[in-house]
Amino acid sequence: MQLSSSTALAMAGEGSTGEDDMPGGRLTAEDRRRIAEGLAAGLTYAEIARRLGRSRSTVTREIARNGGAHGYRAARAQHATNWRARRRKRAPHAGVPHTSDNRDVRTAREFEEQFVAMMVEGGMGPMTARVFAALFLSEGGSLTATELARQLQVSPATISNAVKWLEQRQMVAREREARRVRYLVDVDVWYHTWAASARSIAIWADTTRHGAGIFGPDTPTGDRLRTTSQFFELLGHDMGQAAEHWRQALSMRRQR
Repeated sequence: MQLSSSTALAMAGEGSTGEDDMPGGRLTAEDRRRIAEGLAAGLTYAEIARRLGRSRSTVTREIARNGGAHGYRAARAQHATNWRARRRKRAPHAGVPHTSDNRDVRTAREFEEQFVAMMVEGGMGPMTARVFAALFLSEGGSLTATELARQLQVSPATISNAVKWLEQRQMVAREREARRVRYLVDVDVWYHTWAASARSIAIWADTTRHGAGIFGPDTPTGDRLRTTSQFFELLGHDMGQAAEHWRQALSMRRQR
């Protein structure tokens, strides 16, 4: 049985220091192609790792941070890895961009508060929203757990709880840096979040369709369930098309 993306992300943060400490060094484009083929063939993470001569934690981490078992694409994973490497090189410090102009700093802070308020209005918890905003608006798109705790002036446990919620929705991933944990927001965060929402919508459609069959289409309950199922089927279809449209548009933009 394959692991869920959230479970895989959580496991990836335990007892691993990244790809560099694994046999064979960093994963290559060929490795990622073979991972994608293994997932398509229904292989377990352990079997894919065995065939690559890698540890299971390396494969688990790779799949989790690049779309999960159902969304993993070799080319996209390779591009994302290259992009993260470039981002770390050009981002020596973290935090919301600061300038010597106090007005600019104040404007950035005001926007950060607006960004947090927007997410809270959408249903995200206030602390979770603050953690995500800190990551998303940081220059490098990543912060360590210690940096987050210091910047937000909260305990490490508070950061951990907020990140757990974000990881479950594929909005944040984690990496090990020696003894530190670094959290990061991927460039495709909204695509992954949208795709996860589409999968939830599909579950709603299947469940309500099943319920309509149980209660019968000629009953008020059955009719209500059938109508609900039709709504979610249409919504899921449109969400899937929108996600694919964005993926293609982003791919074309990257090729320029």
